[in-house]
Amino acid sequence: MKKVLILLVIAIAAGTMVKAQEYKTSLGLRAGIPYGVTVKHFLNKTDALEGILAGRYGGFVITGLWENEHWTGKYPGLNWYWGVGANVGFWGTGENPHLEVTDSGATIGANGVLGLEYTFDDFPINLSLDVMPALNLFSSTVWFEVNGALSIRYVF
Repeated sequence: MKKVLILLVIAIAAGTMVKAQEYKTSLGLRAGIPYGVTVKHFLNKTDALEGILAGRYGGFVITGLWENEHWTGKYPGLNWYWGVGANVGFWGTGENPHLEVTDSGATIGANGVLGLEYTFDDFPINLSLDVMPALNLFSSTVWFEVNGALSIRYVF
């Protein structure tokens, strides 16, 4: 975790010296809760769609998000974003602490997201750090959890 924070500080500091690279699509890994693969595609300068395929509780979850980007202006390459979306997933029986041991573990829910993103100008890499609350609605039980992760993506 210490290495991740040092890398993020270096990325932000480097952003004050270079012009940000605007990109259309990025693909990479999400390291956190849940962990998995992420793809982000801009529809225009401020609106993006993000898809996440992630593993959790002995199963997987697919999340789709609409995100609204806001560039800071002061630090090239650094922006913040917020968004909303939905998820569908399946958990291993007995793996999810929010479900009874005998539950099948299938769920559908709503998500929010709030994060920071930095795109390097000199090479095609993008870093994002986010908090993603999830309210899982259609399951044997309703539960709320706050997830978060660091994503590292290759910019196309």
